[in-house]
Amino acid sequence: MATVRAAVVGTGFIGPVHVEALRRAGVEVVGILGSTPEKSRQAARRLGIATGYESYAELLADDRVGSVHIASPNRFHFEQAAAALRAGLNVMCEKPLAMNAQESAELVKIAARAGVASGVCYNVRYYPLCREAAQTVRAGTLGRPLCVFGSYVQDWLLRQSDFNWRVLAEDGGELRAVADIGTHWLDLVQHILGQEVIAVCADLHTVHPHRRRPAGGARTFSGPDAPKGATQSVPITTEDYGTVMLRFTGEMSGCLFVSQVTAGRKNCLRFEIAGSNSALAWDSERPNELWTGRRDGPNEILLRDPALMSEAAAAIADYPGGHNEGFPDTFKQLFREFYAYIERGDFSAPPPFPTFADGHHEIALCRAILRSHRERRWVEVET
Repeated sequence: MATVRAAVVGTGFIGPVHVEALRRAGVEVVGILGSTPEKSRQAARRLGIATGYESYAELLADDRVGSVHIASPNRFHFEQAAAALRAGLNVMCEKPLAMNAQESAELVKIAARAGVASGVCYNVRYYPLCREAAQTVRAGTLGRPLCVFGSYVQDWLLRQSDFNWRVLAEDGGELRAVADIGTHWLDLVQHILGQEVIAVCADLHTVHPHRRRPAGGARTFSGPDAPKGATQSVPITTEDYGTVMLRFTGEMSGCLFVSQVTAGRKNCLRFEIAGSNSALAWDSERPNELWTGRRDGPNEILLRDPALMSEAAAAIADYPGGHNEGFPDTFKQLFREFYAYIERGDFSAPPPFPTFADGHHEIALCRAILRSHRERRWVEVET
């Protein structure tokens, strides 16, 4: 078990995911903070955590805490991450790292001065077959990457009555579908290819210019049995779906489609990479299969099996072939790498996990995508 103990900020959908994964990774969770003291206490009781904090200040003052996991709404990320870093605590922050590139750039600087570990929770990298895809590219088996395309689609905001704080620009940021889920795809594909996106051309759309907000609030993915009641009409400026054309550092191109209004798709990330020798494709709704396409031979599907994968991919696959691993396991594997890095104590070594610099690059990408959409042209990504 790691000697560093953690506290989690956020009691909605993703905060408890962090709690479970931390425990599975051997990290003790000593406290949790919700949006109110009562929500903190309720979450602590429900999750079996010793302390439900009254405030963020109380969390930072807890001398048991060595790292903070930030899973609060986006608008709080900058202040909470900066305060934790200045207190000498390690930080794992949910994406996006901040609300804009100015904030994320400042967090990169603060983290560098703090001398602690700082990561962003791009957990999709930690599906074993996504790592296998990255190893295939690095080994040259794919050949020269030619192009990439894919999508990330969901349906939880299909109806006008679907509401969550993420749809509001003041809470989640000016971009929503791209920033909320599209950045997972962008981070994953850049990681697999070992190339960065350097220019974008975007076309974004808002299906519901107004949504109905429940008077009593709404929880993420609350489902058909969520309490019904009075609602109010709220204007929406963030996008429900869109397409982004991409140019990469390696002179290849690609295309991303992102949607939160595609009926029947609950959480589906797909990519397909065409190389000069072969092609690779993966689908998060079938995460234990990696497709390889060939011109002059049979296509192949690799089922996730540590005995058949590269050493790097097998290192994040805990179960034998035929015993499926999925979404919760990606958080566990990310946190294992994060805390192993902390335990080694050499913060001058290259971090093996997504860093604040990665988080800043994604926000710079989002800024370019929004500008491209508004100006109806290709825009270079400022780094």
